Amino acid sequence: MLEINYLYIVAGALVGLLVGLTGVGGGSLMTPLLTLLFGISPSIAVGTDLAFAALTKGVGTAAHRLHGNVRWEIVRLLCIGSLPAAVASIFFLKHVGSVSSEWQYYIQLAIGISVLLTAISLIFRSRMRAWISAHPQYELKGNELRIATIISGIVIGVLVTISSIGAGAIGATLIVFLYPALKPSEVAGTDIAYAVPLTALAAFGHFWLGNVNFDLLFALLLGSVPAIWVGARLSKAFPEKITRSILAGVLTLVGLKLVS
Repeated sequence: MLEINYLYIVAGALVGLLVGLTGVGGGSLMTPLLTLLFGISPSIAVGTDLAFAALTKGVGTAAHRLHGNVRWEIVRLLCIGSLPAAVASIFFLKHVGSVSSEWQYYIQLAIGISVLLTAISLIFRSRMRAWISAHPQYELKGNELRIATIISGIVIGVLVTISSIGAGAIGATLIVFLYPALKPSEVAGTDIAYAVPLTALAAFGHFWLGNVNFDLLFALLLGSVPAIWVGARLSKAFPEKITRSILAGVLTLVGLKLVS
């Protein structure tokens, strides 16, 4: 029988509200929150958050697919890189022993670095888009673009599997950099779509390692699912620049705490 900790429901609701308001921040906030505030081991926090992400992003993908916002060719290239990288990362975690205290420290360090990268991507994404638009001669095309997309998938696959962070803001930033002509809705839909098989595969791997807490997962879903809907409705009343700046500031503080 599931044991529900209502503080986990509240945590899920707070993160879900921010995700609904900003469109990003799920893993980058949830995993640090579980480790810093609730004292959950980094490996359990990562595994459980990956399962949480796979379920919630699956719903998001269905919605974006209905509106034609998913660029499936880009999803395919990202998966070519990210899925094998996720499998390799799982076997690496198995080999080094993910439950050792020393390895828990390295996982926490990876989480902190990923959080800081997410904050940086939020701060500079619009400037990056503007710079690329002003310098179209630097845009990759053809085989170079396909190879760069696959390499990006590899990097994200490793980050996501080890830290549960990277499929959201970092992935979207890389998509904007490689495909500046995409509409914001297409960036969001494509980013969510490739993250589903990646987070599902990584979550299954962490389940195999014994790193998924189903009581915690259920409580987080119970709080976050309705809160995401509320946040999405409220987002129309808040300027995106302000909410993203606040989120970036919070992530910077959390990331510095994790790596210190």
